[in-house]
Amino acid sequence: MNPWIMMAGAIVAEIVGTTALKLSDGFARLGWAAVVVAGYGLSFYLLSQALKTLPIGLVYAIWSGVGTVGTAIIGLVLFGETFSLFKAAGIALIVGGVAVLNAGGAH
Repeated sequence: MNPWIMMAGAIVAEIVGTTALKLSDGFARLGWAAVVVAGYGLSFYLLSQALKTLPIGLVYAIWSGVGTVGTAIIGLVLFGETFSLFKAAGIALIVGGVAVLNAGGAH
């Protein structure tokens, strides 16, 4: 399978796992706790498959960066978390950093 598709799947699974972590209420809600374990397990599996062909620095930067941005958006939309200028700047820096790493890896 295409390693970039596996990366995308790993990111989605990580965001699902992290969102379920919030919903699990400290693992008190077992259904959500199971989603946490499944989400992170699938994410790490797909990440490991992508790492067979893609560089680790690039993979980890994209996985963690896009996962962080996605989770921040989920927090805003689903949980009503605040979104300040500082958070927007942080997200812009993450996206910019991933773009720079990606551009550097192409040479």
